[in-house]
Amino acid sequence: MGSYMFSVICILHSLIAITCGSLIMFYLKEIYIIGHGVETVQKLTGSTPHDQLLIQVSNSFAGLLLFVVGFLLFMVAFVKDPGFQSFFAKGCVLLHVSMALWRVIFERRLEDLAWDWPRQVVGDFALALSWVFFLVYTWREKYD
Repeated sequence: MGSYMFSVICILHSLIAITCGSLIMFYLKEIYIIGHGVETVQKLTGSTPHDQLLIQVSNSFAGLLLFVVGFLLFMVAFVKDPGFQSFFAKGCVLLHVSMALWRVIFERRLEDLAWDWPRQVVGDFALALSWVFFLVYTWREKYD
């Protein structure tokens, strides 16, 4: 049963990462407008054409990286080794908690994004919590 849960969690996280990565690569400005408003988008996209190009390329690579991570999560979903699953889940918990800490320590200092970080921290902890539930379930299954 733990292997099934691992696959489901990996596939769900994979779908989230692939969707977000695709949206970042192709529809970032629209997403910024929905999430932050037009004024903030103008600040976040740069003031000169050179800055705008650099920011756009950087965001496209970030979206591509997220897409690739989602694809790798999809491939990992079919690994059946319980030791690897436990190791991978612990790494994912560490990754999501680290992202939440990054947002709390650094992103909250950015004036234009100051109101957005609490929502993202909640999302990071929710993603980490799904892996914690998997670890608790497999631990319970192992020692019952």
